[in-house]
Amino acid sequence: MRARALSTSIVCILATGLSALVAIPASATTTRQSSVPTAPPTIPTTPAPGTDTTTMGGGAAYGVDPNQTPVMPKATIINGKAYPPAAAPQEVKEAIWAANEIVGLPYRYGGGHARVKDSGYDCSGTVSYALRGGRLLDMPLDSSSFLSWGAAGSGDWITVYTNPGHAFVVIAGLRLDTSAAGDPSGNDGPQWRPVLRNTRGFKARHLIGF
Repeated sequence: MRARALSTSIVCILATGLSALVAIPASATTTRQSSVPTAPPTIPTTPAPGTDTTTMGGGAAYGVDPNQTPVMPKATIINGKAYPPAAAPQEVKEAIWAANEIVGLPYRYGGGHARVKDSGYDCSGTVSYALRGGRLLDMPLDSSSFLSWGAAGSGDWITVYTNPGHAFVVIAGLRLDTSAAGDPSGNDGPQWRPVLRNTRGFKARHLIGF
């Protein structure tokens, strides 16, 4: 009898254990998988609407030769206004923003010399307006006076090209000029020009550091 009772107890214990195993939820017996972070999707970038892409990519886009303006970090023309590169010094950005204020005004001989805000600007008045906007010039200069402005040679960001009869400036790779030379639009007056021009006959001047 004792042996039978012991056998019966063992069977009950085994049956109870089996029932307990069956009752364990499946989630308790599985191992939680660690979440593996995935790389964010690549977002393609395109130029802003209206961007003049002909001004991007350096002077090689124009087939320039050594006599033409040097390739500098490039600004961009959008709807006639120039937008400086993010890496440009603050003075360069402010010179570009200032020039945008007079872009589209007519050419007027002597314009920009007697007063800062004028109804039209001549070549050196245009250059002076931009440089004064960037706090790089105190008073307007004429094209002959620009021959002794700053230092000889081209700058990294700003280069004034001048002779006794005409002056224009290249800022962050864009030409600000009242002359339509080389510009298919044919419009005179202060404009950001989509092409560079031959600089033979001009002296290059720049400020140290720019």
